[in-house]
Amino acid sequence: MQVYYDKDADLKYIQNRKIAVIGFGSQGHAHAMNLADSGCNVVVGLKSTSASVAKAQKAGLRVLPVRQAAEEAEIVMILSPTNSRPACTKAKLLPQ
Repeated sequence: MQVYYDKDADLKYIQNRKIAVIGFGSQGHAHAMNLADSGCNVVVGLKSTSASVAKAQKAGLRVLPVRQAAEEAEIVMILSPTNSRPACTKAKLLPQ
């Protein structure tokens, strides 16, 4: 098994790109915060009714509707719950 460390990665490849993190549960929260703490431009995509909107905003992150976040970003990380991912992808991320 290959183990990677900070020295093995170079942030220059993503630091000047907007990254959308779709979902703000345990995985989305961790990834969004680590990217933001590393100086990356992160936006979180959530449904307006999500309880996580307030959490992401309190953490200092910009929150947008899922489709808008994905359209504005160059890199999209889909970290929504597995059971809602197919419906979210079809309704909010695929071309209409």
